Amino acid sequence: MAQRDYYEILGISKNASGEEIKAAYKRLAKEHHPDVAKDKTAAEAKFKEINEAYQVLSDPQKRKMYDTYGTAQPGYGGFPGEGPFGGFGGQRAGQWGPFTYTYSTGGQGFEGFGEDFDPFDIFEQVFGFRGFGGSRRPRKGKNLDYEMTISFADSVRGREEEININGKRLKIKIPAGIRDGNELRFEGYGEEGPSGLPPGDLHITIRIYPHKVFQRHGDDIYVTKEVSFVQAILGDEVEIPVVDPLSGAGESVTRMRVPQGTQPGTEFRIKGKGMPRLRSTQRGDMFVRLFVIIPQKLSKEQKKLLEEYRKLL
Repeated sequence: MAQRDYYEILGISKNASGEEIKAAYKRLAKEHHPDVAKDKTAAEAKFKEINEAYQVLSDPQKRKMYDTYGTAQPGYGGFPGEGPFGGFGGQRAGQWGPFTYTYSTGGQGFEGFGEDFDPFDIFEQVFGFRGFGGSRRPRKGKNLDYEMTISFADSVRGREEEININGKRLKIKIPAGIRDGNELRFEGYGEEGPSGLPPGDLHITIRIYPHKVFQRHGDDIYVTKEVSFVQAILGDEVEIPVVDPLSGAGESVTRMRVPQGTQPGTEFRIKGKGMPRLRSTQRGDMFVRLFVIIPQKLSKEQKKLLEEYRKLL
């Protein structure tokens, strides 16, 4: 049987944002939860289908794999012989002091849907409980979901901060190179579980204020540099702003040579001057696109010189 389109299942477009995906899931999951449906058998099948679609589309790596290959099953790494983690970064995990964290890198690794796939686990992660009317008891306390907005500089150099969650002090270490939308997970920092059950988890989604000059794509940085038409014709050395993990401002400048006769829109690549790669000593690249400024007003002397130049062409 052909697999139904996950976007169709959730009733969203292929350009839907993460917020739209989550909102559609919440609406449909409540509507088709077996505890509230009259036809339990049909509801369970629909409920599992909704949760499977959400599990794929809510994860940037799984969604990209699905959009590219039309499947979210392991073994489709894109290269012969690669399994679900072959050739891709997937999710990384680690520990800082008393808590653990997870975050997504640019990879596509993930586990497929096996027989142990439980749609109520996903429902519990989103809503904090497994069912309605007490027919499905929670296995732990409710998860807490928060967003933390940081500056672009903090995403370059990393940041540490202490927060208070349910009376507990939690030290958060944001790694250098973190991306907008990455999620930090802290096990056991959610709400206390009922009747002695363990507490839920804390999920913090990182949001990053956009920079006025830098545009980030993955680990690479793109900037536009304005130069005069004289600099483009004769060549020059210009200053370019770059990200700098060691700078308090998260940025510094470097010098770049503009070759003689450079054309408008020419793009230059500066290796190793992009964003820090998560949990790595390496960095992405910087791409500089030149924008040549044409003066709108010229003096009589400037016009005369240009007319003489034109006669020589």
